[in-house]
Amino acid sequence: MPKKTVVVDYQACDPNQCENGICAAALVCERKVLTQEAPYEMPDAKASMCLSCSLCVLECPKGAIHVQ
Repeated sequence: MPKKTVVVDYQACDPNQCENGICAAALVCERKVLTQEAPYEMPDAKASMCLSCSLCVLECPKGAIHVQ
């Protein structure tokens, strides 16, 4: 069975929708698969570390995070 990975849809992502521009999905990621360099910047995903817990998917206000 192939390993699941986290993917950011950069067309849907809008850090302005997260409190203080800090990615809500990145905040809940225990393994820090999603990272954000600075507030209001797009998050980046280190897909190889993803556990497929989907907490980030549930937290993203724009629905821009997917596990596939």
